[in-house]
Amino acid sequence: MSSALTKRIVLTAEPRQRPYELRGAQVRGLILRVQPSGHKAWIVTWAHGKRRTLGSVEHLSLDQARDQARQAVAEYVQSGLPTLAKSKPTSCTLETLLNDHFEPWAIAELKGGRQYPDRIRSVFPWLLRRQIIEIDVPTMERWWRGRVTGPDAVTKATAARDFACLRSALSRAVEWKLIETNPLLGMRQRSAASRKVVRFLSPDEEAMLRAALAARDLAGVEGRANANATRRKYRQVVLPDLPMDGYVDHLTPVVLTAINTGMRRGELLSMTWADINWEAKMLTIQAENAKSGRQRHIPLNVEAMEVLQRWARQAGERRAGKVFDVTDIKKRWGNLIADARIEEFRFHDLRHHFASRLVRLRTNVAQGGCGAAVAGACRLLHVNSAGCVTMPRP
Repeated sequence: MSSALTKRIVLTAEPRQRPYELRGAQVRGLILRVQPSGHKAWIVTWAHGKRRTLGSVEHLSLDQARDQARQAVAEYVQSGLPTLAKSKPTSCTLETLLNDHFEPWAIAELKGGRQYPDRIRSVFPWLLRRQIIEIDVPTMERWWRGRVTGPDAVTKATAARDFACLRSALSRAVEWKLIETNPLLGMRQRSAASRKVVRFLSPDEEAMLRAALAARDLAGVEGRANANATRRKYRQVVLPDLPMDGYVDHLTPVVLTAINTGMRRGELLSMTWADINWEAKMLTIQAENAKSGRQRHIPLNVEAMEVLQRWARQAGERRAGKVFDVTDIKKRWGNLIADARIEEFRFHDLRHHFASRLVRLRTNVAQGGCGAAVAGACRLLHVNSAGCVTMPRP
């Protein structure tokens, strides 16, 4: 949209859900671009698809932006190419890289793309005003030591993901010709040591996990009933009653569904009621929710069907949208594992546990004529002979 850009308009332009631009009516080619993060930058355009960023409003006033825009357009009219287009900038600040380049690209190209620039801003706020070419190896080595050993230390796995995110943004800057080389190429890729043992539950551990789930649900259901009795006594608003054989919340159906299907946590939490085919006893994982980016179908066994049907009855009229309408289960899962007294077991290991059960079943029934069906299920979930779930090469 075109308007008379004034200092007041520049100052009061509010961020929106998507980036937008205000074009100056007084000076041809001058654009104010406002990002969802609130960052505002001056841009000059002299022909269709030909533009350059002049700088942020914090470093370039309205008058200065007008002067540079007038000069660029005049040079284009006289010689066909403005001076600022003859040599691309060799660097920019990390903040400019994120706001003007990396964030728009990540949102358009990556699943959950907004989290990556947000992560860089959160972890590296002290680098935002620094030229990206100045983010060198010694600087990052000092950051690494402080990140994993300082007073607010995180795990090496978390720090490795932080570093990989920043390094990836700088690699994109090289592709966009903002810098010639990635300044962090001289620093080895940080990664946490992977666990060499494929972890799955022993029969005793699975029994303890199921017992902890049952005890948790029983305590929650009885607690709700007692609380409602007290509320009724004092004529207070009561909470929805929970069936005595029901679930106190989403945790038990999530865990039991994972044990019986081998689904990833993200796939479980993004699953909708429409993805369940009750008649065919089949669950569909949509392509946009799958790690591989491909749709696949998972058969539901007896326990998985019973769990989901019970959860559906408990949801009642609220049964719409996502099956498990939560964003994460990390805290509840940690408490559950502690209550079950199971050590060194992640939620993702339920996928390996499911795979190990499939492999054992395939071995036991192969001689009985049912091996083909089990083998097919193993291929569906890409289970190898060690009971480890893997994804095939595209």
